[in-house]
Amino acid sequence: MNEATLKQIAAWCGGTVRPEHENVIVKGVSTDSREMKPGFLFVPLIGQRNDGHNFIRKAIANGASAALSAKDMDASLPTVRVNDTLEALGVLATNYRQTLPVKVIGITGSVGKTTTKEMIASIMQTTYRTVWTEGNHNNHLGLPMTVMEINPDTQVAVLELGMNHFGEMSYLTKICRPDMAVFTNIGTMHIEHLGSREGILKAKMEILEGMGPDGVLVLNGDEPLLWNLKGTLPFKTYYFGIDNPGCDFLADSIESTEEGVRFHVTAMGKELNIFVPANGQHTVYNAMAAISAAMLSGIDPSRTEKALSSFKNSGMRQKIYEKDGYTIIEDCYNAGPESMAAALHVLAERKTDGRRIAVLGDMLELGSCSMAEHYKVGRLARDCADLIFAYGSDATRVVTGAVTGGMDPNRAMYYDDQDQLIYELKARAKPGDVLLFKGSRGMKMERVLELFLKEEN
Repeated sequence: MNEATLKQIAAWCGGTVRPEHENVIVKGVSTDSREMKPGFLFVPLIGQRNDGHNFIRKAIANGASAALSAKDMDASLPTVRVNDTLEALGVLATNYRQTLPVKVIGITGSVGKTTTKEMIASIMQTTYRTVWTEGNHNNHLGLPMTVMEINPDTQVAVLELGMNHFGEMSYLTKICRPDMAVFTNIGTMHIEHLGSREGILKAKMEILEGMGPDGVLVLNGDEPLLWNLKGTLPFKTYYFGIDNPGCDFLADSIESTEEGVRFHVTAMGKELNIFVPANGQHTVYNAMAAISAAMLSGIDPSRTEKALSSFKNSGMRQKIYEKDGYTIIEDCYNAGPESMAAALHVLAERKTDGRRIAVLGDMLELGSCSMAEHYKVGRLARDCADLIFAYGSDATRVVTGAVTGGMDPNRAMYYDDQDQLIYELKARAKPGDVLLFKGSRGMKMERVLELFLKEEN
């Protein structure tokens, strides 16, 4: 962030500061007293176990120039008094954003947000000074922190906006004020809280509330719920897709290889030949969203082609590698019906002389749809895998789907104990096999992978 006085910080967040501390300089913001940088503002948060206010002195001792505080502190400590530190952080970021001439690209959607964000950022930084959301810092805490990290000389900020309840997107968009909003898709993630796919669409469309009159929308034109909005939205709207010939950005000639996916793009009177070193049709959709945002931002197509050709995904999202004779498809970050299907298709397309093994954890937050969706995954897994190891409270539904679809019951197993799953997976898997590890974040499928490979500390 740009340097600011504590007086300015107080004005931005609606707090008060003692006169003797008004000219204290703040250079950044942090919520972790252990990783404090010199000159930063410490924001103490109150969690289930710890109250960050107990660490204000430590933060200042570690270099913090000041702190927000919802409690009365020693007068010698430079603090800005607020009613609620988390709320004040959001207000602070909202007002700081108004001082920045940066172009903000906001990413939303049920699946593919983070990958699309990383792709857009990799392209944007070829031309503009760019910052982007770190990891999955896309919520009511992470987004304000990301906004506060934007410097005045930044030209483009690529921000991921996540939500699972009504009103959350409204809060986030009013903080970051997107100039462009990119919708990857509308799936069934978080349907437990939002009731239906139409409810999910409504919640995600809250992003429009933070956009100015010159805002631009980039939507997936192969998603009927988004395509049906054509001509009804109060912003310039562009569509990308594969199957819908009415899209402004259209991909064709898709070819999947062991190294990645190649395809041709027609858009804005230009043609691009794209290669992305990642597998699956979902990769094409993510890349098309990024290509659309890039072309609408004036990026030279040749730079887009080059950036995507060297793209590397982040975190625990689809990584394919060889280890101890096995081919591992590591996709443990999260899961919903759409991303589970995409991962299973990647498994099915993987060439091997061994077997294809799907190690699947539950998909969470599906509410009343959960049993049916897990059953559908089982039916699909029957066609994509030679062995299924399902783990979680809905694992029986996955196995039922596979077996009723014709799979030998001896090749589809379910577990409610992760250690038992790992034990039997080790006993049955053999070098030469391809193994997919996939599940919702709360299922901790990365632990299954780590123990299978004997890497857990």
